[in-house]
Amino acid sequence: MRTYIGGHQAVSVEEFAELALGTPVELWLGVEGETDEERAAREDAARDILADHPEMPDDLIRIAAGVVEAHPELFAIVSLHHAARRRMPRRGVAA
Repeated sequence: MRTYIGGHQAVSVEEFAELALGTPVELWLGVEGETDEERAAREDAARDILADHPEMPDDLIRIAAGVVEAHPELFAIVSLHHAARRRMPRRGVAA
């Protein structure tokens, strides 16, 4: 299955997220080992983008919901109710 966003094919999960966001994912999530100064600059840039595009969070939620609906198998979601039923009964006495 091929996924296109804005006429561009996303060939990986990272590319899909970047195309959907219109920015590199690292801008929002950061990178391992970034300095306090780098993090502050990244957060300033993210705030500027959100100020210029106030509809962006709503668009991202819509995109994420569409992905979850179309590909629930990617998320391996298990109901807590079902997980609770799988518990093994305890046997013996705790010391």
